[in-house]
Amino acid sequence: MKNGSTSVSVKDLSLSFGAVSVLKTLSLDVHQGEFLVLLGPSGCGKSTLLNCIAGLLDVSGGQIFINGKNVTWEEPKDRGIGMVFQSYALYPQMTVQKNLSFGLQVAGMNKAEIAQRVARAAEILQIEPLLTRKPSELSGGQRQRVAIGRALVRDVDVFLFDEPLSNLDAKLRGELRVEIKRLHQRLGNTMLYVTHDQIEAMTLADRIAVMKGGVIQQLDAPQAIYSRPVNRFVAGFIGSPGMNFLDGRVETNSAPAFKADGVSVDLSRYDFAARDGIERTVQFGVRPEHIEIGDAAVAMPCTDEVEVEIVEPMGSDTIAWTRIGSQAFTFRADAELNLAEGQPIRLGFDAARASLFDAATGDRI
Repeated sequence: MKNGSTSVSVKDLSLSFGAVSVLKTLSLDVHQGEFLVLLGPSGCGKSTLLNCIAGLLDVSGGQIFINGKNVTWEEPKDRGIGMVFQSYALYPQMTVQKNLSFGLQVAGMNKAEIAQRVARAAEILQIEPLLTRKPSELSGGQRQRVAIGRALVRDVDVFLFDEPLSNLDAKLRGELRVEIKRLHQRLGNTMLYVTHDQIEAMTLADRIAVMKGGVIQQLDAPQAIYSRPVNRFVAGFIGSPGMNFLDGRVETNSAPAFKADGVSVDLSRYDFAARDGIERTVQFGVRPEHIEIGDAAVAMPCTDEVEVEIVEPMGSDTIAWTRIGSQAFTFRADAELNLAEGQPIRLGFDAARASLFDAATGDRI
């Protein structure tokens, strides 16, 4: 990522379909050479934002700049972007080579330049043996490589990906995800990538924009979003299994503490945004992978004795379900521990790795 220069800039963008507001005065700057992921649930506006940048949707308000040029009302072909769709969008009657070259032929490019670009894209994506085949003769992963190649031959500065891996099986998604990351490292182009898959977002992105209801909730590096989510929504959306949430209250009698269901958590190591007015009803969040168990739990600042209710073996580790008081709680453990349902076990965690959210607003405290 080349710091200091902006590749794509969205300023106060709004989009409405009738009375329904899909994007709400949204602003976003994408750095030159950055891999930025738009992440969120279905209907949050991430694909809509990408389609606005691509010129496939007319905006209701605001402006879009690509490499400093105002392209708000430019045609998609004049925006200097290459787009990869979820559905591949290949021409079924054409060979792979024709699919890659067709757009360049329509644009009037000379044959030598077309051949050079097609050969380069095929070499980068390792699809040279497939050039004479038609899409019906390709696997899903091969079709998606061709779709990426069709964007690649345009030789543009900005690539837009709209959930390109969602039609593939889990193994193929993992393999192609690595290929896309390798492609970005090799080319250094700006890439905007839409997904609802947090694994894709965490592994691919330089920065993630988590969206909800047409608004960017948090824009930051993957680790920052994971470690310090700005609100309850972001905290719950990132992480698998999801963050544990306990309803309770912060009290400050002698020292700040979280109280819930007979459990008291010392908050002296918690990093409050401000120390004033922290006494309130809250949700206390801690990730399952930050829970220590057994002998290791004894040394932690906060501990509690629980009973294992459900065990989910995951191969390399195990997810266990239990309760703290009346509230559901999960933790991740080493698979070799052989946890059993009904087994009593001590849990422990450090409030320094936890998150507190205002029960009314959902904002981080």
